[in-house]
Amino acid sequence: MTKSKKIFIGIVIIAVIIIAAVAVTRTGKFGNFFIAGNNTSSSTSGYQAVFLTNGQVYFGRLSGSTSQFPTLRDIYYLQVQNKGGEPVGPGDVSLVKLGNELHGPTDEMRINRDHIILTENLKSDSNVVSAIKKFEEKKTK
Repeated sequence: MTKSKKIFIGIVIIAVIIIAAVAVTRTGKFGNFFIAGNNTSSSTSGYQAVFLTNGQVYFGRLSGSTSQFPTLRDIYYLQVQNKGGEPVGPGDVSLVKLGNELHGPTDEMRINRDHIILTENLKSDSNVVSAIKKFEEKKTK
């Protein structure tokens, strides 16, 4: 391969990388995973699942995703009813609203970005979003 062909191929590769980086920066998405920028789209519910390095998953509305300490509001998490080593079924898992715990936290969490594994936008018809809507309906009645 001639030197000019190598240079041309190198320029094409660099151009493709730059175009991909611009696309990710503008859309905030890489595949189904949220990267940065706008954290909602018209096809999502406005809620995100936030997976942490300690194994905990929180559901809520994420803002400031490019900051070192993004903020999560309207927070929910899954609670498993342990039955002494028996297999866990769907009826053993419930969605819990943050704020009713013994220590009385507020409904806002600032999370160190270094402890976030990934975030996902939740679809409007997801089971978690349906459970959140049911909780909110009960609260307003």
